[in-house]
Amino acid sequence: MAIELTLISRGYCHLCHEMEAALVPFAREFKVPVTVLDVDAYPLLVERYDELVPVLLHGETEICHYFLDLPKLREYLQGL
Repeated sequence: MAIELTLISRGYCHLCHEMEAALVPFAREFKVPVTVLDVDAYPLLVERYDELVPVLLHGETEICHYFLDLPKLREYLQGL
């Protein structure tokens, strides 16, 4: 099963930029694509995640928000 992660982000959010940068080595190592979505471009995402960004998702499952939790991400992916 191919795994793809989604990062709900915001252009002017320093935490979002930090999480995106922290994901780069992980995504390379495990060959996991990460799609970055700007929360402000999607009203439904604003409604759901506005103050939680950045949010890392696998499908509809929230893995972490605000900061990248690598141990939690690894544990989650190993359970798939």
